[in-house]
This record gives sequence, structure tokens and C-alpha cells, in this order.
Amino acid sequence: MAAPKLEMRPLGNTGLKLSSVGFGASPLGSVFGSVSESDAVASVLEAFRLGINFFDTSPYYGATLSEKMLGKGLKALGVPRSEYIVSTKCGRYREGFDFSAERVTKSIDESLERLQLDYVDIFQCHDIEFGSLDQVVNETIPALQKLKEAGKIRFIGITGLPLEIFTYVLDRVPPGTVDVILSYCHYSINDSTLEDLLPYLKTKGVGVISASPLAMGLLTEFGPPEWHPASPELKSACQAAAVYCKEKGKNISKLAMQYSLSNKDISTVLVGMNSVKQNLHYSGKIMKL
Repeated sequence: MAAPKLEMRPLGNTGLKLSSVGFGASPLGSVFGSVSESDAVASVLEAFRLGINFFDTSPYYGATLSEKMLGKGLKALGVPRSEYIVSTKCGRYREGFDFSAERVTKSIDESLERLQLDYVDIFQCHDIEFGSLDQVVNETIPALQKLKEAGKIRFIGITGLPLEIFTYVLDRVPPGTVDVILSYCHYSINDSTLEDLLPYLKTKGVGVISASPLAMGLLTEFGPPEWHPASPELKSACQAAAVYCKEKGKNISKLAMQYSLSNKDISTVLVGMNSVKQNLHYSGKIMKL
């Protein structure tokens, strides 16, 4: 059976075209339970077969395990490097946060070795709200520009939870310096506040990646993990919504994915995947859009 192909969307001014669904590789680091190497590789192969061309990881996920597993999966694809887009991150590690020029410069070499790649398409400062935003502006991003000139990375990104971090940095760096932002938990059926920022990001020519369309488990029939930071009121409301959807013969996760994918100004929606079964599950939802 021929695999259905996902919609491709442009990413800001980068010239890249990303599949509307991206492969979030944090589960490959066994962050949400143990994942075997064979399952990790098979999930990458299946995702690519289904039309996913964007793979996102970080040295923080599984204390570098996610990058290693993704690297093995990408190598197993056996296709030209230009056929897939890889993003990894810097500044957040198992041992803590370090956005110094020295650390992020060393970080890319470590990541490239684990990923078995000569370059990454996007290199992102990871969860910058936990560091000094002024350091990110004045030290980290200039260091990333040097890596860009050296050909180790193609584009520069920043990630984090509070939306105000993006305007703070973008208002303080030269236009065109930051190519991409990655926001999570702010474009889903329980929180669509990212939408208010989209016109501003468009004027800056910055591409938008959205993650956690299921709000880290809130928008599922199983509910969120114990550690989830949401208030008891929000957890209760989402649980009630999930029950209501089920009574109507619908799955809240499917509806949440459809909502997150509906805005074409968001280039790709990252979904954490760790198995062929999960890939098929999500792709089945997406193909019915």
C-alpha cells in the first residue's frame, strides 16, 4: 500500500519545507519508558515512509540517548541527506543549563558525532527562560552564527515555554539572525495563546514550530502523568472534555491534533513518537484531515 503523503509547509524565510507533522524524538531517549534500539530505528523508518521529513531532538533528552538513537535511525534510511531535516538543541544538558559560547560551540560537535551527521539543519537554544536572555542575545546567538559560517548548522532557533521570551530576544538581535522559534503547549484546544504572536513572528520572517499538541498528556483519554504542572482545575476540565468526546464517539487526542494542524502559519507540529504503532496511530489521524 502506498503511503499517504503529508502536507509540506515553508519554514519562515529558511527555504526549508517541513512536513506538517514532525517527529519529536524525546521518547527515543526512553524519557517516557524504555525504547529498544530496534523500535527506535523502526519508528524513524516508518515515519519517513509516511511522509515525515522533520526530526527534532536534543542532547538533554535521555541524557544524549535520543540523539544517538535518532542518528542510527537516520543512517538506516539510506537516503540522501537532503531528503530529511534535522534539528537539535544546545544549552540544556543532564548536568544543567549552560548557554556560554564555549559550551554551545563544543555542543554541536558532540551532537553531530552522536547523530552521525556532518551538519544539522536547525540548531536551537533549548528552554532559554532558564538562562539569562541577555546572554542568549549577546553571547549564545553570536556563537551560533559562527557555527553557521563554519557549515555545521544551517539555521538558528530558540525554544521555551513563556511566549514573552521570543519577543524579548527577537527585538534585540539583528533581523534575520534567528530563523526559527519552537513553542510548546500554546497551540492546542486548551491553550491557543501562540496565535496572538503569529503576526509578529511573520513580520520578523521567523518560522514557527509548535510542540505538545496533546498538552503533555492533558488532551488524552488516559490523562496526564503525575508530574504534570497543570492546575487541578485544568486537569479536571480536560478529563471532563475527554469523557464528553468519548460519549460522542470521538477521541479527544484526534480532535486536538486536527486543531493544532489547522493553522497553516505553523510550519510543523511536533509529536513525540517512539514506535511504529505510535507513528501509524498519529498518521491515521492526520490522513483523515
